[in-house]
Amino acid sequence: MFSRRIKAVVSTTAFKLAAWYSSIFILSSLALFLLAFHMLSNIMAEKDLDQLRLKLSEYLITARKEGVKDLIEEIVREKKDYRSAGFFVRLTDEKKRTLICFMPRRFKELDCSKVPSLSVDQSRGTVTLKRHEDEDLLDIMSVRLPGGYILQVGKSSTERGNLLERFQKVFLAMLGIVTVVGLASGTFMAFKALSPLRDLVQTIQKIRAGNMDARVKVPLEKTHWHDELFVLARLFNEMLERIDRLVNSMRQSLDYVAHDLRTPVMRLKAIVESTLQRQPDREAMENALMDCAEEAERISVILSSIMDVSEAEAGVMKLDLKRQPLAPIIKDAVELYEYVAEERDIAISSDIEEDMELFLDKNRFRQVAANLIDNAIKYGKRGGRVEITAEAKDNGVIISFSDNGMGISSEDLPRIFDRLYRGDKSRSQKGLGLGLCMVKAVVEAHGGTIEVESVVDKETVVRIFLPFMSETLN
Repeated sequence: MFSRRIKAVVSTTAFKLAAWYSSIFILSSLALFLLAFHMLSNIMAEKDLDQLRLKLSEYLITARKEGVKDLIEEIVREKKDYRSAGFFVRLTDEKKRTLICFMPRRFKELDCSKVPSLSVDQSRGTVTLKRHEDEDLLDIMSVRLPGGYILQVGKSSTERGNLLERFQKVFLAMLGIVTVVGLASGTFMAFKALSPLRDLVQTIQKIRAGNMDARVKVPLEKTHWHDELFVLARLFNEMLERIDRLVNSMRQSLDYVAHDLRTPVMRLKAIVESTLQRQPDREAMENALMDCAEEAERISVILSSIMDVSEAEAGVMKLDLKRQPLAPIIKDAVELYEYVAEERDIAISSDIEEDMELFLDKNRFRQVAANLIDNAIKYGKRGGRVEITAEAKDNGVIISFSDNGMGISSEDLPRIFDRLYRGDKSRSQKGLGLGLCMVKAVVEAHGGTIEVESVVDKETVVRIFLPFMSETLN
């Protein structure tokens, strides 16, 4: 059980990120220490060699000015100080016999004769002598004096080693702190970086539990707008909103279907029952079947309209967007209702430039125009007019449908785009209450807007705005 928990933790992305962050932090600190240690070691070694060069130069000057005898006396006077400071000094004659020699205290067990001398072809050189039992080094520099004498001066690495050893101890202590800080900062950074994913997981769990209103927390600061995880969270919220609209649309569609299909279904049932209750002749049967076909067609229209509205409102309506001239589309819709308009003595006119083009779904927008013309005629006054105009703006086109019919009351105006809503004056006319709802849904699917202005018994104007770049929607 415990091993499973460990495996579960190790396999998480948070653990892997924390391990990566911590490893990079700790290894970077270790690399910096090694670099600093190497540089410090080289600097101190170079400093020791500079001291040897300086001391050799002083002795060489003394030997040349005052002679080897005075040089030996000077070396003897400084012998005690040199030993405590870790210096080695040896002077040999031309036959390589040692005249004077003393070793640092840590090298006192070594024999001076074991220290190599300069070869005959060297005037100055450097050798390194290592102790048997440890890593202490004795750096030695040699110089040839007048008369064949050889002077050697060396310095123990003990002082340098002690300083580097203290540096190592300090670093080891700091490494422990760095490790703790690295693990803590790695864990914090992993926790912070994965917070959008945790919110996403929690939101999904809430949705699975039935809370469909749950959303991922997305910060409003612009600094997070380009972060991939926050972009993912925002897109996930947008997807949830779209799904929520789809679900609500489906639920409303079912409610509307149940509401609006009740009447034609009951009529179908009544027609069939009344026909069966009497002994109908062939003509009565044909009339009953025609009535049934009419009600079936009504049901088909209702279903088709509701599904179209639902698709448009949910943002999933498929549009065949192409660059289309607007005038022929309006002309087709006008021709469709010319006969009905003539019966009611209503004049229909359109004033649209022939070269005006928009990205439209031709069939869908013809349906929009037909619905608006149908409403204008249906609720217009005998002898009235219906005018259709289009005006280009900077970023789109405004298409206006105006009539001088009965108008819409201020109480009904805010609700005319609701599904199945019919105002008091429209209840006397046949209809499903889906016309304007469909119009609004299709216009918005094109990326446009629609607004209505009306004065009762005087005028109604429907304005549709369509942007020039509607082709980017699908």
